[in-house]
Amino acid sequence: MSIYDYKVKNNKNEEIDLSEYKDKVLLIVNTASKCGFTPQYEGLQELYKKYKDQGLEVLAFPCNQFGSQEPGSNEEIASFCDLQFNISFPLFDKIDVNGDGTHPLYQYLKEQAPGLLGSKKIKWNFTKFLVSKDGAKITRFAPTSKPESLESDIKNLLK
Repeated sequence: MSIYDYKVKNNKNEEIDLSEYKDKVLLIVNTASKCGFTPQYEGLQELYKKYKDQGLEVLAFPCNQFGSQEPGSNEEIASFCDLQFNISFPLFDKIDVNGDGTHPLYQYLKEQAPGLLGSKKIKWNFTKFLVSKDGAKITRFAPTSKPESLESDIKNLLK
C-alpha cells in the first residue's frame, strides 16, 4: 500500500483519488476552527502560496475529536477558513483521526510515521504529516510545530 492508493472526500463530498497528487510534496494536516492552533491556517496558506508552483499541496482534514473544536458543517468550516484566512488549498470532509472510526488515510499515516515513543495516536489538532514526492518518506510534526518551521524540510523535498 502507498498513500496514492487511498481515496478521500473533499468538503463538497466529491471523491478524490490521492494518486492525483503523485509527484507532489504533500503537507497533510488535521485542522479545527476553534483551537489555539487555528492561526496556523495562516502559516499553511503562506507555505502553499510560496511553494504550490514548485509542487507543494496542503491537504486540510477538519476533525472534531479534540475538545469539540470543529463543530461546524463542511460549509461552515469552508466559510470560516475563507473569511478568516482566505485559504486557497483544498479542504476535505470532516474525519476522525483516532479511534474506531479513524479514516483509512490517517490509519496509514500513523503507521508510517508514529509519534513520540512510537505512539500511533494523533495528540491534537494541527498534527502535520509531510510526504515526499514519491510517497516513500513520511515525517510527522507536532501540533506545536508552526508551519513556517517546516519550510526547510519542504524545500528539501521539492528539489
